[in-house]
Amino acid sequence: MTRCTPLSALALAAALALPLAAGAQQAPTPAGQRPFPPAALRGSLKIVNTAEAELNGKAIRLAPGLRIFNPQNALVFAHSLAGQSVKVNYVTEASTGMLLTAWILTEAEARQPRKGDDAVITNIRTEPAATPR
Repeated sequence: MTRCTPLSALALAAALALPLAAGAQQAPTPAGQRPFPPAALRGSLKIVNTAEAELNGKAIRLAPGLRIFNPQNALVFAHSLAGQSVKVNYVTEASTGMLLTAWILTEAEARQPRKGDDAVITNIRTEPAATPR
C-alpha cells in the first residue's frame, strides 16, 4: 500500500492552513476595545420577556436573531437579563425596527460619547406635506 511521504503530507497541511492564516491578518484592536459599527446607538436596555424589551424607556420588539454580547464579548441569552437594566450600544433592523444586536458596555465604554440616548425608537418616518404651487 502506498502512503504519503512526510514531505507531501507537510505540503498538504501547509496548503490547507494558508486560508486560515490569511484570515488572521486583520488589524488588531487595542486591548479592551471592541469595534462597534458606526450605526450603533447608545441606550439603556431592559429585557421584559423573550419577545419584548424596553430601550430608553420605550417598548421595542426583539428580533428572532437577536445577539446580546456581554462586556467580555461572549453571547448572552436574553432571558438571563430579564428585569435588569443595562447600558448598551445597539443596532436595530432597518426594515422592522426590531432590536437586532446589543453590546453590554463596560464602564470605560459607557463613558465614551455616542449618540443615541435621546433617540426616538420607531420605524415610521413623516415628511411635511407638499405645498401647492
